[in-house]
Amino acid sequence: MQDNLVTIFGGGGFLGRQVAQALMARGARVRIAQRDLANSVKVKALGNLGQTQFVAANIRKPDTVARALHGSDIVINLVGILSGDFDAVQHEGAANVAKAAAAAGVTALVHISAIGADANSPSAYGRSKAAGEAAVLAAFPTATIIRPSIIFGQEDQFLNRFAGVASSGPVVPVIGAATKFQPVYVGDLAEAIANAAQQPGVYGGKTFELAGPQVMSMKEINAWVAKAIGRGDKPLVEVPGAFASLLAMLPGGPITRDQLAMLGQDNVAAPGAPGLEALGVAPTPMAAIAERWMVPYRRHGRFAGRAKA
Repeated sequence: MQDNLVTIFGGGGFLGRQVAQALMARGARVRIAQRDLANSVKVKALGNLGQTQFVAANIRKPDTVARALHGSDIVINLVGILSGDFDAVQHEGAANVAKAAAAAGVTALVHISAIGADANSPSAYGRSKAAGEAAVLAAFPTATIIRPSIIFGQEDQFLNRFAGVASSGPVVPVIGAATKFQPVYVGDLAEAIANAAQQPGVYGGKTFELAGPQVMSMKEINAWVAKAIGRGDKPLVEVPGAFASLLAMLPGGPITRDQLAMLGQDNVAAPGAPGLEALGVAPTPMAAIAERWMVPYRRHGRFAGRAKA
Protein backbone atom coordinates (compact mmCIF):
# COMPACT_ATOMS: atom_id res chain seq x y z
CA MET A 1 0.00 0.00 0.00
CA GLN A 2 3.05 2.24 -0.24
CA ASP A 3 1.90 5.82 -0.91
CA ASN A 4 -1.72 4.85 -1.61
CA LEU A 5 -4.13 7.47 -0.28
CA VAL A 6 -6.80 5.95 1.95
CA THR A 7 -9.68 8.17 3.05
CA ILE A 8 -11.32 7.01 6.27
CA PHE A 9 -14.72 8.45 7.08
CA GLY A 10 -15.00 8.46 10.86
CA GLY A 11 -11.27 7.85 11.13
CA GLY A 12 -10.77 9.91 14.28
CA GLY A 13 -12.80 7.64 16.54
CA PHE A 14 -12.07 4.61 18.69
CA LEU A 15 -11.89 2.15 15.78
CA GLY A 16 -10.70 4.71 13.25
CA ARG A 17 -7.44 5.44 15.05
CA GLN A 18 -6.60 1.74 15.09
CA VAL A 19 -7.42 1.38 11.39
CA ALA A 20 -5.34 4.45 10.53
CA GLN A 21 -2.38 3.05 12.44
CA ALA A 22 -2.65 -0.33 10.71
CA LEU A 23 -2.71 1.35 7.30
CA MET A 24 0.17 3.71 8.02
CA ALA A 25 2.29 0.79 9.20
CA ARG A 26 1.90 -0.57 5.66
CA GLY A 27 3.09 2.68 4.10
CA ALA A 28 -0.27 4.15 3.14
CA ARG A 29 -1.11 7.82 3.37
CA VAL A 30 -4.24 8.38 5.41
CA ARG A 31 -6.83 11.10 5.10
CA ILE A 32 -9.20 11.42 8.05
CA ALA A 33 -12.63 12.67 6.99
CA GLN A 34 -14.76 13.61 9.95
CA ARG A 35 -17.47 16.07 10.89
CA ASP A 36 -15.59 17.26 13.98
CA LEU A 37 -11.86 17.30 13.30
CA ALA A 38 -11.09 18.05 16.95
CA ASN A 39 -11.61 14.33 17.58
CA SER A 40 -8.91 13.44 15.05
CA VAL A 41 -5.82 15.02 16.56
CA LYS A 42 -4.58 11.77 18.10
CA VAL A 43 -4.12 10.25 14.64
CA LYS A 44 -1.43 12.74 13.64
CA ALA A 45 1.06 11.35 16.15
CA LEU A 46 0.60 7.81 14.82
CA GLY A 47 2.18 8.43 11.43
CA ASN A 48 5.30 9.89 9.87
CA LEU A 49 5.67 13.44 8.63
CA GLY A 50 3.24 14.04 5.75
CA GLN A 51 1.52 10.67 6.16
CA THR A 52 -1.73 12.09 7.55
CA GLN A 53 -4.28 14.51 6.15
CA PHE A 54 -7.46 15.88 7.69
CA VAL A 55 -10.63 17.12 6.04
CA ALA A 56 -14.02 18.14 7.44
CA ALA A 57 -16.85 16.06 5.99
CA ASN A 58 -20.40 15.05 6.86
CA ILE A 59 -21.59 11.88 5.14
CA ARG A 60 -25.12 13.29 5.16
CA LYS A 61 -23.92 15.98 2.72
CA PRO A 62 -22.87 14.50 -0.64
CA ASP A 63 -20.82 17.53 -1.70
CA THR A 64 -18.57 17.28 1.36
CA VAL A 65 -18.15 13.54 0.79
CA ALA A 66 -17.07 14.04 -2.83
CA ARG A 67 -14.52 16.69 -1.82
CA ALA A 68 -13.18 14.53 1.01
CA LEU A 69 -12.36 11.51 -1.15
CA HIS A 70 -11.05 13.39 -4.18
CA GLY A 71 -7.80 11.78 -5.32
CA SER A 72 -8.22 8.74 -3.06
CA ASP A 73 -7.17 5.23 -4.04
CA ILE A 74 -9.15 3.49 -1.27
CA VAL A 75 -12.14 4.53 0.86
CA ILE A 76 -13.22 3.13 4.22
CA ASN A 77 -16.50 4.09 5.88
CA LEU A 78 -16.56 3.57 9.65
CA VAL A 79 -19.36 6.01 10.48
CA GLY A 80 -22.12 4.65 12.70
CA ILE A 81 -24.30 5.83 15.56
CA LEU A 82 -26.06 4.16 18.48
CA SER A 83 -28.84 6.73 18.78
CA GLY A 84 -30.39 9.41 16.61
CA ASP A 85 -31.45 9.31 12.95
CA PHE A 86 -30.14 5.87 12.00
CA ASP A 87 -31.47 5.94 8.45
CA ALA A 88 -29.91 9.30 7.63
CA VAL A 89 -26.45 8.20 8.76
CA GLN A 90 -26.26 4.43 8.28
CA HIS A 91 -28.36 4.16 5.12
CA GLU A 92 -28.39 7.45 3.22
CA GLY A 93 -24.94 8.47 4.48
CA ALA A 94 -23.47 5.11 3.50
CA ALA A 95 -25.04 5.46 0.06
CA ASN A 96 -23.47 8.91 -0.34
CA VAL A 97 -20.01 7.50 0.36
CA ALA A 98 -20.45 4.56 -2.02
CA LYS A 99 -21.80 6.73 -4.86
CA ALA A 100 -18.97 9.23 -4.49
CA ALA A 101 -16.39 6.42 -4.37
CA ALA A 102 -17.77 4.91 -7.57
CA ALA A 103 -17.82 8.30 -9.30
CA ALA A 104 -14.21 8.96 -8.24
CA GLY A 105 -13.05 5.58 -9.58
CA VAL A 106 -11.40 4.39 -6.37
CA THR A 107 -9.98 0.88 -6.42
CA ALA A 108 -11.51 -0.36 -3.16
CA LEU A 109 -14.31 0.45 -0.74
CA VAL A 110 -14.62 -1.14 2.69
CA HIS A 111 -17.92 -0.53 4.47
CA ILE A 112 -18.33 -1.27 8.17
CA SER A 113 -21.78 -2.55 9.06
CA ALA A 114 -22.65 -4.71 12.09
CA ILE A 115 -23.64 -8.22 13.04
CA GLY A 116 -27.40 -8.02 13.34
CA ALA A 117 -27.88 -6.03 10.14
CA ASP A 118 -31.26 -7.28 8.96
CA ALA A 119 -34.09 -5.66 7.01
CA ASN A 120 -36.50 -7.38 9.41
CA SER A 121 -34.64 -6.48 12.60
CA PRO A 122 -36.77 -5.38 15.58
CA SER A 123 -34.42 -2.41 15.99
CA ALA A 124 -34.14 0.62 13.74
CA TYR A 125 -30.37 0.30 14.11
CA GLY A 126 -30.34 -3.19 12.57
CA ARG A 127 -32.71 -2.21 9.77
CA SER A 128 -30.66 0.87 8.86
CA LYS A 129 -27.46 -1.19 8.77
CA ALA A 130 -29.09 -3.64 6.34
CA ALA A 131 -30.37 -0.80 4.16
CA GLY A 132 -26.89 0.72 4.18
CA GLU A 133 -25.30 -2.52 3.01
CA ALA A 134 -27.79 -2.80 0.15
CA ALA A 135 -27.22 0.81 -0.91
CA VAL A 136 -23.44 0.41 -0.83
CA LEU A 137 -23.47 -2.73 -2.98
CA ALA A 138 -25.92 -1.16 -5.43
CA ALA A 139 -23.54 1.75 -6.01
CA PHE A 140 -20.24 -0.13 -5.60
CA PRO A 141 -20.74 -3.89 -6.19
CA THR A 142 -17.13 -4.80 -5.36
CA ALA A 143 -17.26 -3.20 -1.91
CA THR A 144 -16.20 -5.34 1.05
CA ILE A 145 -18.86 -5.45 3.78
CA ILE A 146 -17.57 -6.06 7.29
CA ARG A 147 -19.98 -6.83 10.11
CA PRO A 148 -18.25 -6.72 13.50
CA SER A 149 -19.71 -7.93 16.77
CA ILE A 150 -19.46 -5.58 19.73
CA ILE A 151 -15.92 -4.18 19.91
CA PHE A 152 -13.65 -4.11 22.94
CA GLY A 153 -10.40 -2.23 23.46
CA GLN A 154 -8.64 0.13 25.81
CA GLU A 155 -10.88 3.13 25.07
CA ASP A 156 -14.11 1.24 24.42
CA GLN A 157 -17.56 2.10 25.69
CA PHE A 158 -18.25 -1.54 26.40
CA LEU A 159 -16.00 -3.15 29.02
CA ASN A 160 -15.10 0.24 30.47
CA ARG A 161 -18.75 1.03 30.99
CA PHE A 162 -19.38 -2.24 32.80
CA ALA A 163 -16.25 -1.75 34.90
CA GLY A 164 -17.45 1.70 35.92
CA VAL A 165 -20.77 0.28 37.09
CA ALA A 166 -19.15 -2.65 38.90
CA SER A 167 -16.73 -0.37 40.74
CA SER A 168 -19.28 2.16 41.94
CA GLY A 169 -22.41 0.47 43.29
CA PRO A 170 -23.18 -2.24 45.86
CA VAL A 171 -24.59 -4.51 43.14
CA VAL A 172 -24.10 -4.92 39.40
CA PRO A 173 -27.40 -4.50 37.49
CA VAL A 174 -27.53 -6.47 34.24
CA ILE A 175 -30.00 -5.71 31.45
CA GLY A 176 -30.48 -8.47 28.86
CA ALA A 177 -28.60 -10.96 31.02
CA ALA A 178 -29.14 -13.95 28.72
CA THR A 179 -28.29 -12.20 25.44
CA LYS A 180 -25.14 -13.65 23.90
CA PHE A 181 -22.23 -11.69 22.44
CA GLN A 182 -18.98 -12.56 20.69
CA PRO A 183 -16.77 -9.53 21.45
CA VAL A 184 -14.04 -8.73 18.93
CA TYR A 185 -10.77 -6.99 19.82
CA VAL A 186 -10.38 -3.59 18.14
CA GLY A 187 -6.81 -4.36 17.07
CA ASP A 188 -7.91 -7.54 15.29
CA LEU A 189 -10.75 -5.70 13.58
CA ALA A 190 -8.42 -2.93 12.41
CA GLU A 191 -5.96 -5.42 10.90
CA ALA A 192 -8.80 -7.21 9.12
CA ILE A 193 -10.10 -3.94 7.67
CA ALA A 194 -6.61 -3.02 6.48
CA ASN A 195 -6.21 -6.44 4.85
CA ALA A 196 -9.55 -6.04 3.05
CA ALA A 197 -8.54 -2.58 1.83
CA GLN A 198 -5.17 -3.81 0.65
CA GLN A 199 -6.51 -6.77 -1.37
CA PRO A 200 -9.80 -5.82 -3.04
CA GLY A 201 -9.20 -8.48 -5.67
CA VAL A 202 -9.40 -11.13 -2.96
CA TYR A 203 -11.98 -9.68 -0.57
CA GLY A 204 -14.06 -7.31 -2.72
CA GLY A 205 -17.75 -8.09 -3.16
CA LYS A 206 -17.80 -10.30 -0.06
CA THR A 207 -19.37 -9.99 3.39
CA PHE A 208 -17.52 -10.96 6.58
CA GLU A 209 -18.83 -11.34 10.14
CA LEU A 210 -15.98 -10.53 12.51
CA ALA A 211 -16.22 -11.80 16.06
CA GLY A 212 -13.90 -13.01 18.79
CA PRO A 213 -13.25 -16.61 19.82
CA GLN A 214 -15.63 -16.60 22.81
CA VAL A 215 -19.42 -16.49 23.01
CA MET A 216 -20.53 -15.03 26.34
CA SER A 217 -23.85 -13.92 27.77
CA MET A 218 -24.29 -10.37 29.01
CA LYS A 219 -24.29 -11.72 32.57
CA GLU A 220 -21.09 -13.68 31.97
CA ILE A 221 -19.37 -10.60 30.56
CA ASN A 222 -20.36 -8.51 33.57
CA ALA A 223 -19.17 -11.27 35.93
CA TRP A 224 -15.82 -11.44 34.11
CA VAL A 225 -15.37 -7.67 34.32
CA ALA A 226 -16.26 -7.60 38.02
CA LYS A 227 -13.73 -10.32 38.75
CA ALA A 228 -11.04 -8.64 36.64
CA ILE A 229 -11.26 -5.47 38.72
CA GLY A 230 -11.38 -7.28 42.04
CA ARG A 231 -15.13 -6.84 42.55
CA GLY A 232 -16.13 -10.43 41.94
CA ASP A 233 -17.87 -10.54 45.31
CA LYS A 234 -20.55 -8.10 44.19
CA PRO A 235 -23.92 -9.70 43.37
CA LEU A 236 -25.12 -9.50 39.77
CA VAL A 237 -28.79 -8.52 39.65
CA GLU A 238 -30.74 -9.30 36.50
CA VAL A 239 -33.01 -6.38 35.59
CA PRO A 240 -36.52 -7.66 34.74
CA GLY A 241 -37.71 -6.94 31.22
CA ALA A 242 -40.64 -4.80 32.36
CA PHE A 243 -38.38 -2.58 34.47
CA ALA A 244 -35.83 -2.34 31.64
CA SER A 245 -38.65 -1.12 29.38
CA LEU A 246 -39.45 1.62 31.90
CA LEU A 247 -35.79 2.65 32.03
CA ALA A 248 -35.74 2.84 28.22
CA MET A 249 -38.53 5.42 28.33
CA LEU A 250 -36.56 7.80 30.54
CA PRO A 251 -34.80 10.71 28.82
CA GLY A 252 -31.07 10.18 29.27
CA GLY A 253 -31.66 6.74 30.78
CA PRO A 254 -29.07 3.94 30.78
CA ILE A 255 -30.59 2.36 27.68
CA THR A 256 -32.78 3.45 24.76
CA ARG A 257 -35.81 1.63 23.40
CA ASP A 258 -33.89 0.70 20.28
CA GLN A 259 -30.96 -0.65 22.25
CA LEU A 260 -33.38 -2.69 24.34
CA ALA A 261 -34.85 -4.10 21.13
CA MET A 262 -31.34 -5.03 19.99
CA LEU A 263 -30.80 -6.93 23.23
CA GLY A 264 -33.69 -9.15 22.26
CA GLN A 265 -31.40 -10.96 19.81
CA ASP A 266 -27.97 -12.57 20.22
CA ASN A 267 -25.05 -10.69 18.69
CA VAL A 268 -22.90 -13.55 17.40
CA ALA A 269 -21.50 -14.50 14.02
CA ALA A 270 -23.74 -16.61 11.81
CA PRO A 271 -22.67 -20.26 11.51
CA GLY A 272 -20.33 -20.69 8.56
CA ALA A 273 -19.91 -16.98 7.90
CA PRO A 274 -16.32 -16.03 6.93
CA GLY A 275 -14.67 -14.22 9.82
CA LEU A 276 -11.32 -12.93 11.05
CA GLU A 277 -9.40 -15.99 9.91
CA ALA A 278 -10.71 -15.54 6.36
CA LEU A 279 -9.17 -12.06 6.44
CA GLY A 280 -5.85 -13.37 7.75
CA VAL A 281 -6.24 -12.45 11.42
CA ALA A 282 -6.13 -14.74 14.45
CA PRO A 283 -8.82 -13.68 16.97
CA THR A 284 -7.65 -12.45 20.39
CA PRO A 285 -9.49 -13.75 23.48
CA MET A 286 -10.83 -11.03 25.76
CA ALA A 287 -9.08 -12.50 28.80
CA ALA A 288 -5.70 -12.35 27.06
CA ILE A 289 -5.62 -8.58 26.82
CA ALA A 290 -8.50 -6.73 28.47
CA GLU A 291 -7.21 -6.87 32.05
CA ARG A 292 -4.44 -4.46 31.06
CA TRP A 293 -6.79 -1.49 31.09
CA MET A 294 -9.00 -2.65 33.96
CA VAL A 295 -6.41 -1.50 36.52
CA PRO A 296 -7.90 1.97 37.21
CA TYR A 297 -11.16 0.36 38.32
CA ARG A 298 -9.55 -1.75 41.04
CA ARG A 299 -9.89 -0.58 44.64
CA HIS A 300 -6.16 0.14 44.96
CA GLY A 301 -5.28 0.56 41.29
CA ARG A 302 -2.09 -1.17 40.21
CA PHE A 303 -1.25 -1.84 43.88
CA ALA A 304 -4.36 -3.99 44.34
CA GLY A 305 -2.36 -7.18 44.75
CA ARG A 306 -0.03 -5.67 47.33
CA ALA A 307 -2.89 -4.22 49.35
CA LYS A 308 -4.28 -7.70 49.86
CA ALA A 309 -0.92 -9.12 50.99
